[in-house]
Amino acid sequence: MLRFYFVLFPAIFLNFYYVPWMWYLAKHPDKYSEETRYNVGRRLIRMIKRRGRITTISTGKEFLPKEGGYIMYSNHQGKYDMLGIVSTHDKPCSIVIDKKTTKEIMPRLYTRLVRGQKLDKKDPRQQVKAIHQVIKEIIEGRRYLLFPEGGYTDNKNNLLEFHTGSFKIPLKAKCPIIPIAIYDSYKPFTINSIKRVTTQVHYLEPIYYEQYAGMSTREICDLVYNRINDKLNEIKSGKAYQKVQKAV
Repeated sequence: MLRFYFVLFPAIFLNFYYVPWMWYLAKHPDKYSEETRYNVGRRLIRMIKRRGRITTISTGKEFLPKEGGYIMYSNHQGKYDMLGIVSTHDKPCSIVIDKKTTKEIMPRLYTRLVRGQKLDKKDPRQQVKAIHQVIKEIIEGRRYLLFPEGGYTDNKNNLLEFHTGSFKIPLKAKCPIIPIAIYDSYKPFTINSIKRVTTQVHYLEPIYYEQYAGMSTREICDLVYNRINDKLNEIKSGKAYQKVQKAV
């Protein structure tokens, strides 16, 4: 947590410029395009990374569909996960997030900025409404990020159980599924140090509707889980990557 306080508390520029500017953009989505709002969010993330001495490397960006909507499922390790993925994902993407998490100012602000969807785990009717909205927007061409573990503890680079309910989205939207394996993403805001740290984001091959049509949500869940888990095991084994994209 030392790095978290080191980044945020002394950042006067962050508090007096970026936060009010992002709130303004979030309140006026009709005046500013999704690309503009997303890029402002990414500039803030770059500043956080620079001040926090965080580097993120990525692979597999060539797998991201050039057109149309899709949903990305990633493992979950800590507060930096979304920042690492957004910093490597060039096109605007939104997020499905636990309503409880948005009690913190930065997740709440970013969720509003990208018109994300909050899930209230205590309100099943609200969850259904939010999921239907996500499906509608993906069909219309938007991109979404979701963490199917639903949360994180001290799991580090190990997977927790995925929630199968979140895999109803692609079945309804008939969209590509992009599994994402993040590695060492827990380190920036968990390790009590401000030493330089490197995290990894790996976009895996898309799973298209033709490949999972007819599967149950449990089967789709297991398919995505296994792909991410295989990638994590590959990284742990020390295998080198032939193509590592530019660190950001």
